[in-house]
Amino acid sequence: MDLTNYRTLGKSGLKVSPLTLGTMTFGEEWGWGSAPTDSEAIMSKYIELGGNIIDTANVYTKGHSEKIIGDFLKKTDVRRDQLILSTKFFCNLYPGDPNSGGSSRKAIISSLENSLRRLQTDHIDLYWMHAFDPYTPIEETMSALQDLVTSGKVRYIAVSDTPAWKIAQAQMIAQFRGWSAFAGLQIEYSLLERTVEGELIPMAQDLGLGVMPWSPLRGGILSGKYTRENKGEIQSGRNGTESSPDLAESTYQIIDRLAELALEKETTPASVALAWVVSKPGVTSTIIGARTMDQLAQNLQSLSVQLTNDEISSLDQLSEPVLSFPMPFLRNRAGHMGQAGANINGIASFAPPLLPKSIQEVY
Repeated sequence: MDLTNYRTLGKSGLKVSPLTLGTMTFGEEWGWGSAPTDSEAIMSKYIELGGNIIDTANVYTKGHSEKIIGDFLKKTDVRRDQLILSTKFFCNLYPGDPNSGGSSRKAIISSLENSLRRLQTDHIDLYWMHAFDPYTPIEETMSALQDLVTSGKVRYIAVSDTPAWKIAQAQMIAQFRGWSAFAGLQIEYSLLERTVEGELIPMAQDLGLGVMPWSPLRGGILSGKYTRENKGEIQSGRNGTESSPDLAESTYQIIDRLAELALEKETTPASVALAWVVSKPGVTSTIIGARTMDQLAQNLQSLSVQLTNDEISSLDQLSEPVLSFPMPFLRNRAGHMGQAGANINGIASFAPPLLPKSIQEVY
C-alpha cells in the first residue's frame, strides 16, 4: 500500500489517501513545531509521493498553519484542484468575542471567510465542525453548512470530537431535509484509546461516515521513544526537554509488543502502531503529524507494514478497552442467548433469539 491507494470518504465520492497530512505542527507560535520552510518541504514530499489530503484548522498555530499552506500553494506549481484542503471551524481566535467560536451560523461563516483568506483559495474541499457545541441547535449548524455547500465555498462537510447521539441526529436531519450530510468523522483512535469502538465507530459505519483517526501514536507514547529502560530519563519533546513519563504496566506491555513486531518486520514501533490503526474496520484515512522530514518518513513506512490476523489479535488483546454501558451488557446478553451477533471491531452486538418454530410457522 502507498499514498495512492485512495479510498472514498464515507458515502461520498471524495477520494482520499490512506494517510492524511496533519498540520497542527506547522508554525512555531505554540512554542514547538516546524518553521515555514520545513513545513513546505514536508508538504512537497507528501504530495510528490501521491498524498492528496492536507488537514488543518483555523486555530492551529493561531491561524499560521493555514497561511503556510496557502503561501506554499501560491508559490509552487502544485495544482490546487489535485489537493483536498481540509480545515475546521469552532475554536475562537478572538478572546472576549463570544460569537467568534462555536457552531452558530455567524461563527461558521466568519470562520470560513477567514480560513479562505489565509489559505488563499475560493473554496474548502472538506469543512469540519471541530467539536461539539452544546449551545447551538444542530439544525442551525447544518442549515448554515448546507448554505455554504450550495454557494460553492465548501464541497463536503464533516464532524470531529462530537457524541455519537448528536452526530446521528445531525445525519437524520440532513437526510430528511435533503441537506448535505457529514461525510467524515475525526476521533482520537489508537492502541491506547479504543473506547470509540463502543459507540462512535459503529455509528460511523452504519451512517456512512469515513473515520479519520487523530493521535494514532497517542502523542508519541507509541512511537518507540518511551520504554521501560529509559523510564525517567530526559527526552526531547514539544516543550524542550522533559522526563520520560511513568507509564502504566498495561501500556508498557503494548510498547513491548510493538517493539517485538518492529524487530521482526525491520521497521519501527511507530510504523506498527500506525499500521494497526490503518487496518481497523471503518478507518478511511489516518492523520499523521510530522515536524521533520524524518518523522514524515517514519510515518509513511507504516503503509508497507503488513500485519497478520494473529499479530493484530495480539495487539487487540493487550489493548482491549473497557467500554461503557450498554456494550458489555449487550455482548454478554448475546453470549448467553447463544447468538453470534454482529461483530464490529471485535464487539458482539445483541442479536435476538430465534422465534420458536411454531411462531415462525405462523409468521
